[in-house]
Amino acid sequence: MTVRSTLSHKYIKRFYLARLISNFGSGMGPIALAFGILHLPRGSAKELGFVLGAQIVAMLCMLPFGGVIADKYGRLRICALSDIVGGAFLLVQVYFFTTGNVPVAALLFSQIGFGLMWGIFWPAFSGALPALLPEAELQQGNAINQFISNFALITGTAIGGYLISAFGSTAALFIDSITFIISGSLVISFRHLTPARAETGASMREDLREGWRVFSSYPWIVVTVAGFSFVVMVWAGAQDVLGPVISLKHFHGAKSWAIVITCESIGYVIGSILGLRIKVKYPMRFLTSLSLTLTIYLLVLSKPMALPAICLAAFFWGITLDLWGSMWGTAFQRTIPREALSRASAFDGMGTMLLRPVGLAIAAPLAGVFGISQTMLIFAGTSFVVIIILLMIPAVWRMELEPSFSENS
Repeated sequence: MTVRSTLSHKYIKRFYLARLISNFGSGMGPIALAFGILHLPRGSAKELGFVLGAQIVAMLCMLPFGGVIADKYGRLRICALSDIVGGAFLLVQVYFFTTGNVPVAALLFSQIGFGLMWGIFWPAFSGALPALLPEAELQQGNAINQFISNFALITGTAIGGYLISAFGSTAALFIDSITFIISGSLVISFRHLTPARAETGASMREDLREGWRVFSSYPWIVVTVAGFSFVVMVWAGAQDVLGPVISLKHFHGAKSWAIVITCESIGYVIGSILGLRIKVKYPMRFLTSLSLTLTIYLLVLSKPMALPAICLAAFFWGITLDLWGSMWGTAFQRTIPREALSRASAFDGMGTMLLRPVGLAIAAPLAGVFGISQTMLIFAGTSFVVIIILLMIPAVWRMELEPSFSENS
């Protein structure tokens, strides 16, 4: 299969355009919010961690129900609607930033609302590409999606850093909000490709139980998700909370941190290109070993070393993250029965993100007690130990992805 053949499928170009637009805004959003909060009269790393943590908790609470909603009402329809409503929630915080008076309650309203929509979008999105592409083209389709999304993230991050430095956070936050609404409007036009499920009479509880049964029946999935939850915890605390503070203290604030995140995003693009070509017999063994790039990234931040060294470490971690996205997504989509994909994906997302709010919540307090450098070392050590433990578990080490029928023929 070639990229051209994958792009020849009906609706796929429109789907990728939606991802391009949405991720362009997403490249701006996290940096704009971080420095918008830190530059408030009473803004602090603790407030930033609290607001971001509230968003993740809301997402985690909604995820299991999001999977049921997506399978029941149609995955592409739910993707579109959650994007549109999520963008509307973000516009609320934009309004308050334009007034100069940004109460914590307004930030919480926007971020919790967006988190709820994110919890619906994630499991719905897991079933989007399987509805648009044949199974044999899923890895290539996932890699193309990663490439387009990551190109948009790089562009959005770079432009966002300039906008924030020149005009403040409000303009970047506004663009972020609008891109979700535009993206959702594009996707809703082909919502008929994933029609609502025929009524089965099953209750919400029964649907949740079935999703958990399918998810938990694959030990390699359960173990990897549980371990990666700790990896996400330390990554979130280090990059989302302490990273901007390090940039303010040692470098040039938003400009410098935008450069770091841009380099990470460039790593995403390289990972996408690699994902188009790499065929790995033991994907979990490969991806888990590669995750040691996070340990290196956190060690470099702990000094902190010179900005180019931080950028290089972020770049290699970006490659790792993107390969996780394309290869894990392909393995998951080819393993889980199609009719239960969103419900099982909800537990994947919930497990992966379960400890993220913990990382966001503990980063600033730990830094207050031990200092930023020592906290980064604690995070680095945690990531290293978790990765080594995962590599010692047979279900992870021996997990083998069989080639699809089309690849064999």
